[in-house]
Amino acid sequence: MAEEIIYINLDAGSKRVNNNTKLYAKLLGKFKEDPSLNELDAALLEANMEKAQNSIHALKGLAANLSLMELYKQCIELETQIKAGNVNPNQVAVVKDVYIQTVIEADKVIIEYA
Repeated sequence: MAEEIIYINLDAGSKRVNNNTKLYAKLLGKFKEDPSLNELDAALLEANMEKAQNSIHALKGLAANLSLMELYKQCIELETQIKAGNVNPNQVAVVKDVYIQTVIEADKVIIEYA
């Protein structure tokens, strides 16, 4: 049986803000405006691994702070690859796909709790 993918851990995320789901929904809205993924794309196109490292690290931290579980997990993998100087384009695609799915799930939380 396939493992369920958890994009957003609502319980853990809302606990970080004293169970204030309205505030958590607001923070998810701000997450959607974060430029880290676009900056990562630009850095990888420029083959600027230092910028790419900074961007993926920022995105990973944001994912961790908001309990965006799958995005966090995939960012760890991509960050490891960037640090090693051996970026797999498939992993970049996975991060982008997970990001998109996370935004879709974030929109559901925002609608319900904002």
